[in-house]
Amino acid sequence: MRGAALKGARSIAITGLAAATLTAGKFVLSAVPNVEIVTLLSAVYGFVLGLPGIFAVYVFVTCETLIYGFGTWVISYYIHWPSVAFAFFFLSKFIRPSRLIPTVVAVVMTIWFGVLTSLTDVGLFSGFWDDFGARFAIYYARGAVFYVIQTVCNAIVFPLLFKPLCELSGKALKIRVGKSEDPPHMR
Repeated sequence: MRGAALKGARSIAITGLAAATLTAGKFVLSAVPNVEIVTLLSAVYGFVLGLPGIFAVYVFVTCETLIYGFGTWVISYYIHWPSVAFAFFFLSKFIRPSRLIPTVVAVVMTIWFGVLTSLTDVGLFSGFWDDFGARFAIYYARGAVFYVIQTVCNAIVFPLLFKPLCELSGKALKIRVGKSEDPPHMR
């Protein structure tokens, strides 16, 4: 029983540390518009930690709401960031850390983030369907520069940092990373 309790305590501590680095990383880069580290860290934590990494992302989003208050962005955050972690958790079952595939997934998910936030802000869930397409197009075009910056940022950062961060995290936590017999969260 002691081993299970120790493993649970370790998992909770790692989840808290991951959530704290997500929160701190976002805060540090908040002065630079749409240059962000959250996508990279969510991907690394999903890939390396598995379910604890996904839980860490939920803790991060909850902390963000406590810091910045509530708005339509909360819906987008609770959908998008855990989806990034889950996508990379799923990806970890099929590949080892690499540069190409994770970068493609990150870029696609970053593009989706722009679409999702625009859909949410325009009122997809509000029931107002009059001129929805026109309102969405205007809103999305207004933020296009920021979406492009965020996408380019991830297209540059992922091939440079994803694999080394996964390997470093795996070594620090004594976890084998990527495709193997057991999923990452079970090792």
